[in-house]
Amino acid sequence: MEVLPDKSTLREWLASRGSVPRVLVPTMGALHRGHTSLFDRARTEAKSLGGGDVVATIFVNPTQFGPNEDFDAYPRPLEADLARCREHGVDAVFAPSASEMYAGDRSITVTENRLSTSLCGASRPGHFDGVCTVVAKLFLLTRPDVAVFGEKDYQQLAVIRRMVRDLDFPIRIVGAATVREPDGLALSSRNVYLTPEQRAQAPLLQKALAETARGIGEGRLVSPGEARDFFLAEFAAATLARLDYFEIVEASTLEPLVSFDQGVPRLITAAFFGKTRLIDNLGVGDR
Repeated sequence: MEVLPDKSTLREWLASRGSVPRVLVPTMGALHRGHTSLFDRARTEAKSLGGGDVVATIFVNPTQFGPNEDFDAYPRPLEADLARCREHGVDAVFAPSASEMYAGDRSITVTENRLSTSLCGASRPGHFDGVCTVVAKLFLLTRPDVAVFGEKDYQQLAVIRRMVRDLDFPIRIVGAATVREPDGLALSSRNVYLTPEQRAQAPLLQKALAETARGIGEGRLVSPGEARDFFLAEFAAATLARLDYFEIVEASTLEPLVSFDQGVPRLITAAFFGKTRLIDNLGVGDR
């Protein structure tokens, strides 16, 4: 596995690979089973291209963190991350510094102004500008045929798909299912911040989503308003949590649904357990 610390070594490696197809998995490191499942999916996608390279990126992107968020505290176990990449057959890892990725006088930002204004975007102003900008840069630098993103951050996945469509990136975006702990909690690098008491209640976020999605699928919850009330009642058992938002949106546009006849519903939520903000989502029919 090649470790590429800067743009120059990345370009040299890309030149050495010629026309070999390429599948990209962008990450911020602190890798867990959720990330390694993306590497495994990327290998499957590479095989479907007739054989190709899997490239991971490890970069804690400062432009997507707000002033009161955990950029400085975000874990950066690079050697352990590289070992996980090797274990899962990643061919190359691009792991640049912030100064390598951003010029000191940078003045260009990629902005999405429709899908990114609600949900997480409402409480994290500027976050998705940072995401779009860094992902666009990574696409241009690594030139993949396919890129794999997890469905856990469903809004991010939708925004990236819209950016690829609107800016004509010649890249196919693959969404990979959320990986969960046995009790249902979505894997996240931020789960390590939970106290034992918070960790015990955190799976109630997924449980409330799953029960609400089941009620919609079985026809017991006949309107988004009724489904919202049901979710709030279920999640009330998480007495250590503070709900950030819960929305039922159309899966591709992220527009709030006023009727289940309007499109494919996706249930999306975020909640704080102390200072730790967890996100999750489910589609009706998902497990």
